[in-house]
Amino acid sequence: MNTHTEFQPAGRLNGIALSEIVQISERAAELRRQGVDVIALSTGEPDFPTPAHVVEAAHQAALAGQTRYTATAGTPNLRAAVAGQAGVGTEQVMISTGAKQVLANAFLATLNPGDEVIMAAPFWTSYADMVRLAGGVAVVLTCDAAQAFKLTPAQLEQAITPRTRWLLLNSPSNPTGAIYSEAELLALADVLSRHPHVWVISDEIYQHLSYVPFTPFAEALPKLADRVLTVNGVSKAFSMTGWRIGWAIGPLPLIKAMTAVQGQVTSGTCSVAQAAALAAVTGPQGLLADRLVELRSRRDMMVDGLNAAGLECPVPDGAFYVFPKCPEKMPSDPEFCRHLLDKAGVAVVPGRAFGMPGHLRLSFAYGLESLQQGLVRITRAVEAL
Repeated sequence: MNTHTEFQPAGRLNGIALSEIVQISERAAELRRQGVDVIALSTGEPDFPTPAHVVEAAHQAALAGQTRYTATAGTPNLRAAVAGQAGVGTEQVMISTGAKQVLANAFLATLNPGDEVIMAAPFWTSYADMVRLAGGVAVVLTCDAAQAFKLTPAQLEQAITPRTRWLLLNSPSNPTGAIYSEAELLALADVLSRHPHVWVISDEIYQHLSYVPFTPFAEALPKLADRVLTVNGVSKAFSMTGWRIGWAIGPLPLIKAMTAVQGQVTSGTCSVAQAAALAAVTGPQGLLADRLVELRSRRDMMVDGLNAAGLECPVPDGAFYVFPKCPEKMPSDPEFCRHLLDKAGVAVVPGRAFGMPGHLRLSFAYGLESLQQGLVRITRAVEAL
C-alpha cells in the first residue's frame, strides 16, 4: 500500500516560478553544453571585470579575519559611506544581499494581504512576483512606447485607492532604459502630495549607467523624503553581480522594520563582499565614466543594427538594454524569441516577461564581437521570416 503523500507547495507560490530571463539563460547554457553555438544577449550582467582594487580589498579583508557575522543592517563603514553619499544618517541605511533582497524585505515588512503596489509596465520581471509572495496585489499600468515607457500623472491618479501602499518606480529602467526627468518626477509628486498614504520605492540600481541627466527621486523631491525608499547597489555599475551587495536608504522606522525581516531571513550580508563594496563606493570613480562611454557606443550600434534589420527600436536613456518591437509577421514575442534561439542561435527575452508583449529585450552588456555577430544572426533570422 502506497502511503506516500504527494508534495504540495504553499498557495503563495501559485503562478510563481523561475523568471523567464533565468529560464532562457539556463536553456542557452544547456545548448552550449550540447555543443550548439549560442550567443546569449539575455542577461543583465556587465562583461567588464570587477575593478582590481575592489577584489584586492576583499582579499585583504579575508586575510585580516573579517570573515565573521556582521551586524544585520550591515558593517558600519559601508553604511556610513552610502549614507554620506546620500546625505542621510547612517541609521537610515541597510545593506542586503543584493538589491533584490532590499525589495523583498520592503514588501515583507510593509504589505498586509490585499495591499496594492502600483508599477508601470514594462517592469523588471521579479517585481510582481515579489509583491504576490508578500501577500500584496500588483497593480500594473501599461506604459507603451507612445509615452516613452513612462508612467503619467493621470495614470497614477486613477490607479490610487485606499489600499495603495507603494508606487514602485525604476529609473533608469529595466527593460527599456527609460529615465524620468526631474520635471516628470515633480509631476508625479504633485499627485502623491494629495495621497499621503502612498509611499515610493525608487529602484535606482542603474543610476550610474545614464546617458542623459539623471536625478535621484529623493534628491528631486526632498519634501517626500519621509516616505521614499531608495534601492541601489554595486552590481551593475561596478560589475559586481556575484558579490550580492545592495542597499536601502529610507526613513528610520521603515529601515528598522526591514532589518527585522532580514534578521529572520539571512541575517547580515557577506562580510568580505561588504568590504569589497566599501572599496567600490569610496575608491576611484573614473572607471564609471570610461565604461559608460563604451556602453554608449554599444548602445548606438545595437539600436542602429536592429532598426536596419526592421525591428523598430527606440534609443534607451540608460541601463544596458534595448527593447525593440517584434516583427509583425510573428504571432507573439515568445515565438519570435524561440525562433531566434532555435534557428539563429541567439538568446533574448520576450517582452511578455516584463508585462509588455510584442517586444523583446536584448542586453548590450556583452563584448563587441558577440554583439556584432548577434546582430548579423538576428538580421538573417528576420529576413528569413
